[in-house]
Amino acid sequence: MLNTIATPGLWALTIGAVVVLIALDFVLTRKEHEVSMKEAIGWSLFYIAIPVAFGVWVWNAHGSEIGFQYYTGYIVEKSLSVDNLFVFMLLLAAFAVPRAQQQKVLLFGIVGAIVLRGVFIALGAAALSQWDIVFLVFGAILVVTGLKLLRDAIRGEEESVDPESMWAVKLGRKIGLTPFAIVVVAVFMTDIVFAIDSVPAVYGITGDPYLVFATNAFALLGLRALYFVLEGALSKLVHLSYGLAAILVFIGVKLGLHWAHDRWHELPTVSTELSLGVIVGILAITVTTSLIASRGESAETERELNSKH
Repeated sequence: MLNTIATPGLWALTIGAVVVLIALDFVLTRKEHEVSMKEAIGWSLFYIAIPVAFGVWVWNAHGSEIGFQYYTGYIVEKSLSVDNLFVFMLLLAAFAVPRAQQQKVLLFGIVGAIVLRGVFIALGAAALSQWDIVFLVFGAILVVTGLKLLRDAIRGEEESVDPESMWAVKLGRKIGLTPFAIVVVAVFMTDIVFAIDSVPAVYGITGDPYLVFATNAFALLGLRALYFVLEGALSKLVHLSYGLAAILVFIGVKLGLHWAHDRWHELPTVSTELSLGVIVGILAITVTTSLIASRGESAETERELNSKH
């Protein structure tokens, strides 16, 4: 069995809190309306404050090592979720979802994603407790995904979605699902791909299934509000793919070293503290260079427009 800080009571309390927060979101989205920036920022801060405060409790109750694992896992999940928002934005645009309905589509998709992540996490925990080779498999998945992301970024290939090519969309139309339901299914199906990356990524930070679930749930719960905060800014994060590729490869290598260290103890492992430093450093560099590049592109575009006049 994998070690865990969670008692059955803590599991029940956490799942109950997630259900309450989801219910709150359903109340907030019951009346269709366009989300203002003030509303989106307010709820984004709320959904960031909760996991940060929970991390303080984890740190105080279980020590700095577990606290580092929790915060590192949360940062990784939050970073990957920003990339998810790119695809969600493309899906909503492809289906021409009215702005007033977008947050409800996102909420249904997020609920499905949380359930799906729970299943993946349980399967991952069961596999890791039986076969330690799974650490190597997870590492390989992350390295391959990271290298593919890097290749696409170098080639300048932008993420795109074709809803008509999704078998779930085709099936939904055949059985007569409403357009709203079809969009929700499309969002949910795309998260299956994201889960294949994100769940192994957090298992690369901590072997505790409870922490893996908590970091996933907290990162996903805030996506609805974060979408509207970052909607305009996402296009400026031009180097995000490079940063995420580096993070995935780094964690993949860490998982491989963990597996190898169990067999050859002279091989090094990567500490959680070092992981946190590397991941935060990569994100800081990515955001900084993205903003510099975007500012340069804006200035160049403005010069071209001025020269035409």
